[in-house]
Amino acid sequence: MDTLDLPRHDLRSTALEVLRARGYIHQCTDLGGLDAAFAAGVVPVYIGFDATADSLHVGHLLPIMTLRRLQRAGHKPIVLMGGGTTRVGDPSFRATERPLLSDDQIAANIRGIRRVFERFLTFGNGPIDAVMVNNADWLDRLGYIDLLRDVGRHFSVNRMLSFDSVKARLDRQDPMTFLEFNYMILQAFDFLELHRRAGCLAQMGGSDQWGNIVNGIDLVRRIEGREVFGLTTPLLTTASGAKMGKTAGGAVWLNADRLSPYDYWQFWRNADDADVGRFLRLFTDLPLDRIAELEALPGAAINQAKVALADAATTLAHGTDAAQAARDTAGQAFAGAVADGLPDVALTAAEVRDGGALVVDLLVRAGLATSKGEARRLILGGGVRTDGRVVADTDARITQAAVPIRLSLGRKRHVRVCGV
Repeated sequence: MDTLDLPRHDLRSTALEVLRARGYIHQCTDLGGLDAAFAAGVVPVYIGFDATADSLHVGHLLPIMTLRRLQRAGHKPIVLMGGGTTRVGDPSFRATERPLLSDDQIAANIRGIRRVFERFLTFGNGPIDAVMVNNADWLDRLGYIDLLRDVGRHFSVNRMLSFDSVKARLDRQDPMTFLEFNYMILQAFDFLELHRRAGCLAQMGGSDQWGNIVNGIDLVRRIEGREVFGLTTPLLTTASGAKMGKTAGGAVWLNADRLSPYDYWQFWRNADDADVGRFLRLFTDLPLDRIAELEALPGAAINQAKVALADAATTLAHGTDAAQAARDTAGQAFAGAVADGLPDVALTAAEVRDGGALVVDLLVRAGLATSKGEARRLILGGGVRTDGRVVADTDARITQAAVPIRLSLGRKRHVRVCGV
């Protein structure tokens, strides 16, 4: 079901009404049936996350916030960690096979990801408390012949080849291994197992997971004879068309040891004007009427809405104190001070010995530019400053005697250059 069909439904459940009003719904296998289930009582809902890194990033934030909304509406979030499926790698819309990780790497990544969810969800033993489970608990015990006989017979290869995620890979003539091709069977089995173990009635995920979700629904119906549901969130891009969560410096991580709260705050503060209202609805808990006021601010006043977005989003991810500190640091940097809270980029001993570091190198090291070529173009365009003074020379250096000094790209992105 496409979102264009949604206005024809008179929703009864708070959960789906909130998801619809804030822009979370892209497709649903049976909106009326899911709405009735939500209205009838507590519904266990799961979203799966593979443990490919020790933190999630802003690209994962939409499903995380979906679980947060559902818990606040009185339902039970199940966070499924792919301890088993991470060994395979989801091939959906990927051009190449994902590198395989060791069991120790996967376990360490799950510990890091757990810290993310503890800030967005309430865990415990209550009826709507979130739980985190690991599909290695059941996938590791699967016998290959048993899987083929009990699960594999319910899957049509013709249908599996018809899913967009697979077709896109094959149309580009990018190879897909047999290991990757089995991923959708394992994900479908996850839904079956969670339905059996926890009474899970719905799987949610990004729009790229639609085929995998439908497979799981079919498997539960064929084996258990029960109706379960699937819902996807929209593919999220910025107003400029860029993939959400990617910057010149790389992924916008949700753990502070991967990305400082200041840099996280700045990511939201630098949102495009056209994205502010949508991001406020999706990524903050601010009431809709307050969001309507903020996105209606005229002209330069929209910056107030961006600060509100940055404050609210950073508070969710890092806490009130971190958000306030990031905002204070940003204010000091804007006023021209070398603020203590700015991210540091240090001169190396070799650079000190050789008379300083090239600004070009520091821009790349700080994540303000993706390459030396881009850094030179930024300098030639007049966008780079040290302590408010324009850097005009692409061979300019910062010496040990000059630090600490504020290195800026434009008016909003700053780092503190310090000594060895």
